[in-house]
Amino acid sequence: MASSKNDEKRVRRDRARLRAYQARQTVHEHRRKRRIRDNWIAGVLVVLVAVGASFAQVFYFTGGPGSPEAAPSPSATAQKYSLPDASLAEDREWTGTLTINGIPLGISLDGKAAPQGVSNFVYLSQENFYADLSCHRLTTSEGFGVLQCGDPNGDGSGGPGYSWGPIENAPDDDVYPAGTIAMARQGNNGESMGSQFFIVYEDTTIPSDQAGGYTVLGTVTSGLDDLKKEVISKGTADGSADGPPAVETIISGITVE
Repeated sequence: MASSKNDEKRVRRDRARLRAYQARQTVHEHRRKRRIRDNWIAGVLVVLVAVGASFAQVFYFTGGPGSPEAAPSPSATAQKYSLPDASLAEDREWTGTLTINGIPLGISLDGKAAPQGVSNFVYLSQENFYADLSCHRLTTSEGFGVLQCGDPNGDGSGGPGYSWGPIENAPDDDVYPAGTIAMARQGNNGESMGSQFFIVYEDTTIPSDQAGGYTVLGTVTSGLDDLKKEVISKGTADGSADGPPAVETIISGITVE
């Protein structure tokens, strides 16, 4: 009789141990699955953050330099401007001086490679459109150094009252060497160029977007080091990698011939 009771107690203990073991295994499995899930979520978040940062960077690069609008500005409405014929570039090299903050920059424009772009730049220069306009945007990220100018509104929203395209003379490798002068435009819109242009002060890669690259007009042939010293080296007004220059930057005038 006593043996039977001992057996029952042993069975109950064994069952209790089994239930406890199973409970521990269930908790362990739950924790294991939770760790896997948490690690997976963390991994996804890392990827999303990385992709988001990359997307933001790509959107930033492909969205500009600049997002010029075709809407008339105060300067444009004071005098009516119209897109010149591409033949104005005369299929030749144009040389001249772009003066910023009293710094003369020698420039060379390729009327053969970018006839519409050079015609537009020459026309607006000869009309004194650019005189006293600001360079409203400076980027200082490593590998992305541009100074953007030519907006009568001074904030990246203005133009001559018209827009034009398509893109001309964009580099196949998306690399814009230091000294490059190119046209700004809206992202994914090759017909949105106006008066805004940018000067590349260090070798810069700007990924093409759906519209392509950026119209290269020509190059700065002299004075770039002085511009870097007097304007670029001062950074942006708020210390960010993209914003108005800390030094007020004004185009005194442009002469081309």
